[in-house]
Amino acid sequence: MASLDSVSIAIFLGAVLVMAGILSSLLALRFGAPLLLVFLGIGMLAGDAGPGQLSYNDVRTTYLVGSVALALILFDGGLRTKFQSIRTVLAPSMVLATIGVLLTALVTAPVARYVLDLNWTESLLVGAVVASTDAAAVFLLVHTQGLRLRPRVGATLEAESGTNDPFAIFLTLMLVEFISIGQSSPGHVLFELAREGLLGAVIGVIGGRLVVLALNRVALPQGLHAPFVTTAALVIFGVAQIAHASGFLAVYLAGIIVGNRPTRAHNSVITFLDAATWLAQIVMFVLLGLLSSPQRLLDSVGPAVIVALVLMLLARPIAVFLCLVPFRFNWREKIFIAWTGLRGAVAIFLASIPMLVGLPKAYLYFDVAFVVVIISLLLQGWTLAPAARWLHVALPRVDRGPRRVELDLPGQLEQQLVGYPVRPKSLYFRRGLLPSWSKPTLVIRDERILSPVEADPVAAGDYIYLLAPPEKAEALDRFFVDMAPSSAPDPHLLGDFMVSGEHTLGELAQIYGVSTGDEQAALTLADYFDIHLDHAPKVGAELVLDPIVLVARSISGGRVNVVGLRLPEDDEKAVPLTRRQKARRKLADIWSSVAGV
Repeated sequence: MASLDSVSIAIFLGAVLVMAGILSSLLALRFGAPLLLVFLGIGMLAGDAGPGQLSYNDVRTTYLVGSVALALILFDGGLRTKFQSIRTVLAPSMVLATIGVLLTALVTAPVARYVLDLNWTESLLVGAVVASTDAAAVFLLVHTQGLRLRPRVGATLEAESGTNDPFAIFLTLMLVEFISIGQSSPGHVLFELAREGLLGAVIGVIGGRLVVLALNRVALPQGLHAPFVTTAALVIFGVAQIAHASGFLAVYLAGIIVGNRPTRAHNSVITFLDAATWLAQIVMFVLLGLLSSPQRLLDSVGPAVIVALVLMLLARPIAVFLCLVPFRFNWREKIFIAWTGLRGAVAIFLASIPMLVGLPKAYLYFDVAFVVVIISLLLQGWTLAPAARWLHVALPRVDRGPRRVELDLPGQLEQQLVGYPVRPKSLYFRRGLLPSWSKPTLVIRDERILSPVEADPVAAGDYIYLLAPPEKAEALDRFFVDMAPSSAPDPHLLGDFMVSGEHTLGELAQIYGVSTGDEQAALTLADYFDIHLDHAPKVGAELVLDPIVLVARSISGGRVNVVGLRLPEDDEKAVPLTRRQKARRKLADIWSSVAGV
């Protein structure tokens, strides 16, 4: 009976720890504190050195839980990654995820050798353990601090964070093997790298395609699609690991494949994985906190702080600037990418590998990684938003996303039902605008279900449901959030052919002779972008308004507020200079009357 009681107590205490972690996240979200620190702190308090007095030293269980958690986190990250958004930054991201990790480890190693009194191989192992960034930490902090990164910067960080873990794990395992056996060769390392990378990629792509096929062909009972996909992700990870391939790369690629293909129950899968990865992270962080020892940390805290500062201020910036030399990133973007290299649970997870195989000084690697993670999250985590604003790579998120409801429709994959509450200051309510690919289906008003014709005109407070393609559903958000107050664009952007997004197509037609129908003449240029783009407008987005090309030059509140006009080259050459000057002067007069300059 005593053994049964101990099991019950363990279940109770484990559940209490997880619940405490979940509730503590509310405070962290409110004050912007890195959640990882909260969960690690709970684990340390519950350990034998804290008031909880729990004795825990099971490295094998910690490694098992960490592997499962990291696999689910990477799969979830791949599932949310739209290939279209990262396609243009694949090259710089892959360079950062491989050469960048190696350079970071190489620059950190000499400092670790000096301050920790290690040999060169052991110092390289310290560098490899802390070399990779943590995707969960980066984007969780970006979200909680209300930042909207520039698309190129955000996509680069997303792709790098998702793909640098497999290389860091490979580097750590190679160094652990070398320290254990005492010999290796460059040829062996290159062969293992090629085998793990190529085989992991093949398994991931094939596994992802099989998951998509099974989701769309097998008639699973409702509610089992999400558990099936989650289990399939772990099967792909396990198969790759058994085949001595990179399971983490395989599961990330599988997530990208599944996330970029039309599948059944896509929304329920995303929601379920949200909860699964959240709980997996909490359990992993608490176990890592339990495994730590405050007394042991005190012995190595000084050298570990030096390693952390060198990593953040020297190694990571050197790696980023060298890796991004061939690519067109400005110095502000490079500095921000370097500063956003947060270390998280991955570093502590990698540091548990030497403990698992019983290497000499194994606890030293764990303690150094533990201190590095804490300092990184404290120093870089809390300064992320000020750094982004100071470097002009992000704008504060001024609006909250609408409460979107997504419902899959059985029997087809092309359309889903998307529902929104109608806000009085929303673009839809004030302008009646919707993209051409969406179709209003029903309206709920005062607990009554009405057709769009019966509900016309739609009132504030109604709930409207629309049919939309699943891959475009998120783009509907901008029509149902409160419109931001229009602001004057930067006067430096007012060039020869720049106009405010609030001008109408009719005004444009008067100046340039553009032919527009009577029904479109009253549309503003911003409205024209909203209706005809399949996604939220971004800087550089183009629309043809024969014979002119409209280019989005500035975005405010999710809408285009400055539009560039690109004239046909032949027409531009044929237009006399005096006529162009008159057109330019007329545009300036129109803008001056609107902006009050």
